[in-house]
Amino acid sequence: MLDENYWNSKYQHQQTGWDLGQVSPPIKAYINQLKNKEIAILIPGAGNGHEAIYLLENGFKNITVVDLAEIALDNLKSKLRNINPSYYHLEKGDFFNHQGQYDLILEQTFFCALHPDLRGNYVKHMQQLLKPNGKLAGLLFSKTFPFEGPPFGGSKKEYLDLFEAYFDIKIMEEAYNSVKPRLSSELFVLFKRKYLVLSS
Repeated sequence: MLDENYWNSKYQHQQTGWDLGQVSPPIKAYINQLKNKEIAILIPGAGNGHEAIYLLENGFKNITVVDLAEIALDNLKSKLRNINPSYYHLEKGDFFNHQGQYDLILEQTFFCALHPDLRGNYVKHMQQLLKPNGKLAGLLFSKTFPFEGPPFGGSKKEYLDLFEAYFDIKIMEEAYNSVKPRLSSELFVLFKRKYLVLSS
């Protein structure tokens, strides 16, 4: 079960091979072109929160992090001790139970950590959490892995089939600036919430 105990154990035993130890370069580049630092941003499954730290250190003032792993959240909180606590909210909990309205949601190794059976629910809940013109941006693996996940991989075609009923696909292309170990295996995506969604 990919539950709270599973993820806490990963952090406790430092089995966090997905963690780059830095902001993912494609996401950093995307953040750098954002002008409005008042927008509400959600980072689900943020782990050690490199993206959250980068946002806050660069003047963003409305950051929410949701994660099942209390150890990861405690680690992140200690790194944010010099940041105004009114600028961020750290929530321990299940993403699928989270409620809120956001201008932007950043995806970085959260989607691939979920069992593929949950992907349809992920897409619907992302759409529900975004404001009418809200965006989902980040990275998805464009490869399959030779082992049982996590991480769980996928393909561009699969992602198009998943997302296009709920989002306008603005960008879905191979990331040119991935870290070396992930070159040619990541898609940078930018999806805009559709105003109307087909009932299901």
